[in-house]
Amino acid sequence: MSLEKALHTAQTSVPECVATGAVDLSSGMLLGIKTVDSHPQEVLDLVAAATADMFQGPNVSSIEEMFRKQRGVKDDGAHYFQEIIVYSENLLHVFQRGKHNEDFVMVSVCRRTANLGMVLAKARGALAKVEAAV
Repeated sequence: MSLEKALHTAQTSVPECVATGAVDLSSGMLLGIKTVDSHPQEVLDLVAAATADMFQGPNVSSIEEMFRKQRGVKDDGAHYFQEIIVYSENLLHVFQRGKHNEDFVMVSVCRRTANLGMVLAKARGALAKVEAAV
């Protein structure tokens, strides 16, 4: 399945979803997006950069290192933060790290009125197909 089709399928399956996207953390690039509205490219580029910062920024890396030390775990490259949920004034943003490729993140943006449990369930179900399409 193509990335565009996988993102479209994810968008239509996640409740009240207005946009889905795929981000490559290693490059900070937006690999694909499906949205009900049009947005300037500069905004889309910032979303990709912000996603990379949330998962790999220096403070997040420091927190992960502290968790490893505290738990006596060797640095195996695994990451603690797998999902990040952000509420804005009107929207719910769900950022999910890939299960097979930790440099991949799927972003789902829904209306704030969406049921968080259903959004997470459906987004988790869509993640594998979107990740496989990359």
